[in-house]
Amino acid sequence: MKDYEVIVIGSGAGSVLVEETLSHGLKTALVDKGPTGGTCLNVGCIPTKMIVFPADRIVEMQEARKHGIHAEVKNIDFAGIMERMRMKIGSSRGRMRQGIKQTEGLDFYETEAHFVEDYTLDAGGEKIRGKKIFIVSGARPSIPHLKGIDGIDYLTNESALDLTSKPESLIIIGGGYIAVEFGHFFAAMGTEVTLLQKARRLIKEEEPEICAHLERKMQERMTVHTHTEALETERVDGGVQVTAEDGDTGELKQYQAEQILIGAGRRSNADLLKVENSGVQTDERGYIIVDNFFKTSKTNIWAFGDAVGRKMFRHAANHEAQIVFQNGIHGDKIEMDFNKVPHAVFSYPPVASVGMTEAEAQKGHDVLVGKAMYSDVAKGEAMHDEDSFAKMILEKKTGKILGCHIIGPHAPILIQEVINAMTVGETVLPLIQGMRIHPALPEVIGAALGNLREPS
Repeated sequence: MKDYEVIVIGSGAGSVLVEETLSHGLKTALVDKGPTGGTCLNVGCIPTKMIVFPADRIVEMQEARKHGIHAEVKNIDFAGIMERMRMKIGSSRGRMRQGIKQTEGLDFYETEAHFVEDYTLDAGGEKIRGKKIFIVSGARPSIPHLKGIDGIDYLTNESALDLTSKPESLIIIGGGYIAVEFGHFFAAMGTEVTLLQKARRLIKEEEPEICAHLERKMQERMTVHTHTEALETERVDGGVQVTAEDGDTGELKQYQAEQILIGAGRRSNADLLKVENSGVQTDERGYIIVDNFFKTSKTNIWAFGDAVGRKMFRHAANHEAQIVFQNGIHGDKIEMDFNKVPHAVFSYPPVASVGMTEAEAQKGHDVLVGKAMYSDVAKGEAMHDEDSFAKMILEKKTGKILGCHIIGPHAPILIQEVINAMTVGETVLPLIQGMRIHPALPEVIGAALGNLREPS
């Protein structure tokens, strides 16, 4: 058996932690069955944004007529778009893997592993033990318990990236980030998309008016059924059939398509590691239970990233890695402020949010809410954008920024000044005092602040 001062499980955000431990001279092992780089690099943020980008261009051309431009998309090289993505990802993964294997002082176990006893892992048949262990093992697609699902070939957000030809028709089960992004992509590629969402709203964690606006825009290019629960799948001539229940009427309806994509969320990989064999507890959903410092139920074992199921974004996990290093190696007690973790949904139009929703903020604060349409500022008017908007939520007494929510072109960029203000001083003062270029879209943030009112 080999003993280590530190064992890190997972080469996504875990690689950030490995760099820190090695720089402090700690004997470290990295365990990852692959593919190197974790979810974000291989099947998450990066490959999906590489295919969404051309999808955005296609829809922009389709909508150009509102500007007096009559453009036509004559051909879409689906195979080329997908192959370019896979080549770029493969190249990045290869460089990262080579860098890890060549890192001096690091033992890399590129194999499946699981806990066999306290602080001890079986890594490809070899036992290794760590004084301190950091679990960054990520997550995988969650497959709902649908009757007949085991008898059909279905796509997930991971396997869909392997396609070389587009499906002519596609049923997407789910209505969260993954579902709406893939719905946008395939619809832009020319696939006939039907999206079935069990909840009453798409991306239900967002502001209700953002959910409603996104659904209206997606309905222009695909069929969206909310409050509709998929119950059964079966093979039929030409593809698959899904039987779903209308949540309002109780009526059963059938939907047919060439293929199905399951986009119903993620589940932690903690079960594959058999973390219970080292005394690490999980919740009813299978996510590792951690405290505010990312300590698990077992002394000297920490966990973060998708494995704990909080803010499942790579930028959050990278930040968590720095906090966990300080807590786990230096003995500090630093907490993660999850309210300051921003996120974006790269649908069409895109969505960006940080902080609380209006409903969440009202539970513990007296608030002011300001909303501005893109068309309220000169740049938005030039864009002929009548629907997109930004919404600001402040604490009335202090001017503390409680939340910001944007839907529309460039939303993930526009929200950054709000993120920076929340990080530096938390109050709205920098946003009020800061000068914005005229005419440019960031003026919509100023316009939202100019419309602050008490909620009715």
